[in-house]
Amino acid sequence: MAQVTLRNVIKKYDEVLAVRGIDLDITDKEFIVLVGPSGCGKSTTLRMIAGLEEISDGDIAIGGHVVNDVPPKDRDIAMVFQNYALYPHMNVYENMSFGLKLKRTPKDEIDRRVKQAAQILDITELLDRKPKQLSGGQRQRVAMGRAIVRDPKVFLFDEPLSNLDAKLRVQMRTEIKKVHQKVRTTTVYVTHDQVEAMTLADRVVVMNAGLIEQVGSPNDLYHSPATKFVAGFIGSPAMNFIPCHLEQAAGALRVRLSDTLAFPVPTDRTARYTSHVGKANLILGLRPEHIIETRPHVEPNQHDFENVIDVVEPMGMETLVYFTIAGAELCGRVNPNAGATAGKVMKLRADLSNMHLIDDGTGKVL
Repeated sequence: MAQVTLRNVIKKYDEVLAVRGIDLDITDKEFIVLVGPSGCGKSTTLRMIAGLEEISDGDIAIGGHVVNDVPPKDRDIAMVFQNYALYPHMNVYENMSFGLKLKRTPKDEIDRRVKQAAQILDITELLDRKPKQLSGGQRQRVAMGRAIVRDPKVFLFDEPLSNLDAKLRVQMRTEIKKVHQKVRTTTVYVTHDQVEAMTLADRVVVMNAGLIEQVGSPNDLYHSPATKFVAGFIGSPAMNFIPCHLEQAAGALRVRLSDTLAFPVPTDRTARYTSHVGKANLILGLRPEHIIETRPHVEPNQHDFENVIDVVEPMGMETLVYFTIAGAELCGRVNPNAGATAGKVMKLRADLSNMHLIDDGTGKVL
C-alpha cells in the first residue's frame, strides 16, 4: 500500500514560512492535485514529499513509514519534472532504462519494463531516437516512461505540462489520465492551472499562502467552495463577486445588489442565511454560467433583470458578456445567437439556485 500522509508539515526559509503546518491524507492509488497561485507552497510540499527539501517540522509518511530522514533515492518515488531532464546523448530506450541499470536490474527485466511502458505511452517506435529528434510532447512521454519503469510507490509530477503549447497541454492531460487508469499508482501532481486540476484529479488540494484552503473532489470544490479564495480560484471565467446585503420581506429573504436590483433568496437557504440579515461585508458569489440570456421557460429560483452590456467576447460555442452592477464588473455566458451588443441593454437571467453568500471579513462561504 502506498498512502502518503502529512502531519503538521512546516517549511521555513529563514523567517519566511513557505508551508504553515499542513495535514493531508492521500490514499493508495489516488490521483491528488495540489493547485494554487505562485508562491502558495504547492511545489515546496511536493519537494518535501520527494525528499528534495528538508521539512522544518512535522512528519511525512509513505506507505506507513515516516521518511523525514530518508534520502530521495530510498523513498521509492519517481518524479516527472517540468523540464523533462533527459540525457541528450542517450536514445529513448537508454533514457528510460538508465535508472534500472543503476539499480543493477537484470537485463531481461529492464527490457520487459521499458517495452511495456513504451506500449502504454505509445512511444514504441521512438525507442531508438535521441531527445533532440522528439517533439515536446514526445519528450514528456519519455520522462513519464522513465518514471513508470521504476514501478515506484508514488509518482510525483511538478508542473509537467507548463512548457507545452495549449493544444498539446490538452492532449497530454488526456494521456496522463489514461496512464493513471492503466498504472494505478498513487500520484501527487502540482499545477497552477485549475483546469488541469479539475480534469485530472480524484481530489484537489487548493493551497493559498502556505495553507490548505480546501480538499475535495472537483465537483465539491466547484459547487460547494468553503472560502472566497476557493470560489474565485476554481472555475473559468472566475466566479462573480458582488457586494450585497440581506433584507427580510414578507417572511422571505432578498439579496439586494443595488437600489434598483434585488433577488429573492431560495427558500431552502432561508434558515441558513437569516442570522446574517443586515450584516455588513456580505458578498454574493455567482458563476458566469449562472448568468444567461432570458429564455421562454423559467426554472425555479431564476430571476430576470436588465443591464447595459460593456464588452462582448464571442467564443464560438458561447459568448461572454461583461457588465457592471453597483461598481462590480460581472461576467455572464450567453448563447451566441442571443444578440449581445456592447453599449446596448440586454435582458439577462440569474440562477440563484447556485448562489453563494460570502462573509468578506472572514472569507468563509456561509
